Amino acid sequence: MRFVSILLVFFLLLGCGEPEPRRPIKVKSGSFFKESVERNKKLLAVEEKTIKSLIERDTTNTYSVSSNGFWYYFEKKNDSSRYTPKTDDQILFSYNLSTLDNQLIYSMEDIGPTSYTVDKEQLFPGLQNAVKLLKINERATFLFPSLQAYGYLGDGQSIGPRTPLKATVELHTIIINQDSLNLKPLK
Repeated sequence: MRFVSILLVFFLLLGCGEPEPRRPIKVKSGSFFKESVERNKKLLAVEEKTIKSLIERDTTNTYSVSSNGFWYYFEKKNDSSRYTPKTDDQILFSYNLSTLDNQLIYSMEDIGPTSYTVDKEQLFPGLQNAVKLLKINERATFLFPSLQAYGYLGDGQSIGPRTPLKATVELHTIIINQDSLNLKPLK
């Protein structure tokens, strides 16, 4: 019995060591993310080159470049207004989407007039920024690289992954949020 007790104490002491942390089976180096960033840069460079080539061939329109990474020109200007939509303003606009080589994907009739609260609802990134450049009754055409459009996923229907888009957008109305004008509410 004494031998069994000594053996039991021996195993208890041996089992009381520090817990050993589990080690990962694979160590990730982060190379996947680096490769992904490089792929994105190359894709963007190719798309920008294509868009700039289209702009050079278009001698009838004067393009501007957005600070958000897309190009546009106005088809119809409104010089009598100075107000462009701000965050929380409610707008009504129409737009169509086509490929850069003018193959129509969705017409204005297909989409219909769109009501949108600026910066509070989901649109693809380029369109979300494009509507903020327009005044009431203005119409402009925008050229978006795929990263400003639907990116790597597409829209799940007619727009495939990594598809640069051309959109013609017309702003119909703006319902100005009182906070946009920095007005105090009436009592």
